[in-house]
Amino acid sequence: MATTGPTQKKMRKSDGTGATGDGDESRDYDAETQKALEEIDACQNEIDALNEKASEEILKVEQKYNKLRKPFFEKRNDIIKRIPNFWVTAFVNHPQISAILEEEEEECLHYLSKLEVEEFEDIKSGYRIKFYFDENPYFENDALIKEFHLGSSGDPASQSTPIKWKEGMDLIKRHQERQQQMKNSRKRAHQARTFFTWLIDHGDPSADDIAEVIKDDMWPNPLQYFLVPDIEVENGLEGEEDDSDEDVGDDSVVVVEEDDGDDEDLDEEEGDIDDEEEDGDDDLDETEGGEVGQGDAPNAKKKATDLASANASEEKPSA
Repeated sequence: MATTGPTQKKMRKSDGTGATGDGDESRDYDAETQKALEEIDACQNEIDALNEKASEEILKVEQKYNKLRKPFFEKRNDIIKRIPNFWVTAFVNHPQISAILEEEEEECLHYLSKLEVEEFEDIKSGYRIKFYFDENPYFENDALIKEFHLGSSGDPASQSTPIKWKEGMDLIKRHQERQQQMKNSRKRAHQARTFFTWLIDHGDPSADDIAEVIKDDMWPNPLQYFLVPDIEVENGLEGEEDDSDEDVGDDSVVVVEEDDGDDEDLDEEEGDIDDEEEDGDDDLDETEGGEVGQGDAPNAKKKATDLASANASEEKPSA
């Protein structure tokens, strides 16, 4: 068996060339490479055997712990019954489940009192999702079950409980009618899949993402989705407090900066005023000096002579 892999590869090549197998072997690999390939194939066979053995042991461990977890799941469900609207709240807060929930379906799920996920004894063969309902105005069933299992052909298959809708309360039919109306009016239709259409859909069980989400995410820990709003509020309050603290700090800094800035601006303005005054005086002096010094000396002398004459004329009467 160790030589099966490499030999098959060579035979495929020999079929294409029409040459003998021996000739292909000599052309494909040298003796050292051929030996290495056979050893790798032998190692791979050992690894595959260990993987198969590990799968069997993991299955036994899962079966063991499924039994150990079961009483705690039952205890949790008993406690959940004390909380109104627990499951519908968790569903609405889950991003993938809420994406297929219509408003009327959400109202219906207010009557959902219990959820269970039950894996088969042979875990690989499938599981069931059970929805338990209180008496409600929508359908007669007290439980709706969707089951996933291996079909007679060995491929994944699914089946679900037929829903016994009360008169005029068939939510699937209402959804289909709305879809048709939207199509007739050429308006954009709502999502094609809803919670109850998912429940009765068995087209491709191997790609049922909602079932996987419920089994692997919602069922193991529904509390995290029930508490989503509270967690967000708490985080929001903490965030607001942090923001407020930061704002206070920022304001104080801003005030200080504004004060310093005002003082600096005031000092700068005063300095500018002083500079302007000094510049004004300088300009005046320069102007006066410039008038005398730029060829206006005769005028200055004339003014001086006139002033002296005036003084002399004033002194004559007193003499």
